[in-house]
Amino acid sequence: MKVKLLTAISLFAYQIGFSQTERILNGKVFSQNVTIKDVEVINKTAKTSTKTNAFGEFSILVSAKDSLIFFSKDYFFKRLKLTPENVEQNNLVVNMILKPEELDEVLITTIKFSHVGSSPEFSDSIALQRASRNLQKYTGVYDGTITNGMNFGAMGGGVFDLFRKKDDKTKLKSKSPELDFKKLIDASVPLDFFTKDLKLNPDEKELFLDFCDTDPQSKTILKQKNLLYTMDFLYTKNEEFKKMKNGPKN
Repeated sequence: MKVKLLTAISLFAYQIGFSQTERILNGKVFSQNVTIKDVEVINKTAKTSTKTNAFGEFSILVSAKDSLIFFSKDYFFKRLKLTPENVEQNNLVVNMILKPEELDEVLITTIKFSHVGSSPEFSDSIALQRASRNLQKYTGVYDGTITNGMNFGAMGGGVFDLFRKKDDKTKLKSKSPELDFKKLIDASVPLDFFTKDLKLNPDEKELFLDFCDTDPQSKTILKQKNLLYTMDFLYTKNEEFKKMKNGPKN
């Protein structure tokens, strides 16, 4: 009886030891059947990370039940909790979703330029008016005008309008919105992280981010833009947020 008991205890201890043993996990990251390079692969449990190579391949030290995070700025980040089967098969395939392309704000204006030159009908009308006013033709008296001369006053006004409108156009510049803490979080952290991981109600997200933004450390996160550091910060602030929301206990 004692032998059987010792055997059972040894087997149980061996299984526990095997489940906690770290092993090298190999895998590949795809998006729409195309491999992705330079994806940051983070073992959040062990606090280690690596990157995919030119073929989308990676190798990282893991244990069963470790949490892996796959991050690339052009894709929605993906989180995966490893199972013993994942570790045993040693051939992890990860599919990431490409973010929709974001365009900067564009300001479009319509600028009408003054007409340079004249139509045949307009030229005939001007010639007829000059002929009717040409005293030299009918009276022989010179009136100081130049026949078929150019109207420099009207021409100068048109040129002035051209340059004035050109100056107005140079003042119209599109402005890209500056990145702040909340925009950084919205761009890099999906909504289900707040509901599933932080256990926040959807209507609490904005209030929670305002609470985080008041912490001076949020400025550091905005400069570093490190996903692992950002998530640790959100986890810490979430504990403070819950305590503040629940209030002091009597």
